[in-house]
Amino acid sequence: MKDLRGKTILITGASSGMGEKIALEAAKRGGTVILCARRLPLLNKVVNECSLLAKTPCYAFPLDISNPESVEALLTQVKAIGPIDILVNAAGFGYFADFLATDYSLIEKMFQVNVLGLMYLTQSIAGDMVERKSGQIINFASQAGKMATSKSSIYSATKFAVIGFSNALRLELKPFNVAVMTVNPGPIRTDFFAKADPSGSYLAKVDWLVLEPEALATKIVNCFGTKKREMNAPWFMEGASRLYTLFPHVGDFLAGGIFNQK
Repeated sequence: MKDLRGKTILITGASSGMGEKIALEAAKRGGTVILCARRLPLLNKVVNECSLLAKTPCYAFPLDISNPESVEALLTQVKAIGPIDILVNAAGFGYFADFLATDYSLIEKMFQVNVLGLMYLTQSIAGDMVERKSGQIINFASQAGKMATSKSSIYSATKFAVIGFSNALRLELKPFNVAVMTVNPGPIRTDFFAKADPSGSYLAKVDWLVLEPEALATKIVNCFGTKKREMNAPWFMEGASRLYTLFPHVGDFLAGGIFNQK
């Protein structure tokens, strides 16, 4: 969709990173964006910019997607605005460390944010879409959900879960004209790595394949209103993940070598 006027787009994780960039791109095309995240001061800054770009009111609501009560509060607020045409589940985080050295509370939190919260929010909004027989859900997964590497065992597990969930949900919702797309990016130049790898060494090592968030956001928004199944970037990482599936021993070699820079 080049013109998003009259469309309402709800985006989680919208205070920074890919959520922010997608919100700005959707607003440029006239969409009414509803932005959700924990950091309300940052969120308010983004929503003000979106309202100016869209020339229509946009909205910001606090959301801790790991907390069901926070999700319920958001859903109550959103109902006053109107039906959601496109849901973008961009909230999520990662942390690179050896599995044996990872505290269980962090494992639990990552699943709550990356998987369970995503499912809980999606269930309610998808139900409304099914009733209207119209809508699109875009779930952020990762190339890490297709080809796991060391020190990302928990993060990869959450993204494998998102891909599996999305693939099944796509089949369930297809008869109701509701589309489901997964976005499977490699590393992106965002503040995701401030938490995932505070040292900054990983991003420096893989600089040659890092994606620029603005360009990726444009490609994602270009898919609004389509039946596209998934978006994979960069293309050569998708090629490697396919090789991983077809030739697992070669895949292990790649995952433990060229793509293992943590």
